[in-house]
Amino acid sequence: MTSSPIILALDTKDISEADNWVSATKTSISIYKVGLELFLRAGLEWTKELAKRHQVEIFLDLKLHDIPNTVEQAVASVSPIAPKFLTIHASGGKEMIKSAVRSAGKTSITAVTILTSLNDVDLIEIGFERNTQTAAVNLAKLAVGCGATSIVCSPLEVSGIRKVVPENISLITPGVRPIDSEMGDQKRATTPEEALKLGANFVVIGRPITSFAKESLQAMETRAAMILKNLV
Repeated sequence: MTSSPIILALDTKDISEADNWVSATKTSISIYKVGLELFLRAGLEWTKELAKRHQVEIFLDLKLHDIPNTVEQAVASVSPIAPKFLTIHASGGKEMIKSAVRSAGKTSITAVTILTSLNDVDLIEIGFERNTQTAAVNLAKLAVGCGATSIVCSPLEVSGIRKVVPENISLITPGVRPIDSEMGDQKRATTPEEALKLGANFVVIGRPITSFAKESLQAMETRAAMILKNLV
């Protein structure tokens, strides 16, 4: 299995397309993000089979956020997949985080701090009293204190969070865009190279790689390899 800091986002409802993306890029990527869009279409068994067939690992990005018992049971429900990472919202609070950890087994409960599509103005509208940097750092500390072993945050908050969590906590950053890519719906973003320099362990990349599949799967493979080469 390839060791790579890239997590490829399989952001599609097309099951065959997702499978082709994995086939095309698994020489450069070893972890694939299955989010709500794909998981609700493909289901648990397909996700499990995808990982087994291609010998890759799964970042199951469900961003669970509910009462503690419901989250605990939801985590247990996806245990047959044995994802490497499973996301919950840190803002769900201490008991919810602890409940998720109780059912996680070997899966890393991955606490999402502040979505990278939000900025300081958005937080004020939602009702947060602090800016994205402070809120993300505080949520990361809360989550790790409750047993989460990985954190999702903007690359702009990585250095601040890295200072307050143990070294063995994995920091995963969406909101990264290679220099030649459009920002899309990201408001707090930087390049993959910069995110890793700041202290991230993994970067989540989607469209800057998957969009090349419109040209060909070979073009997509080449793109993934090029980005990886710049990171290692």
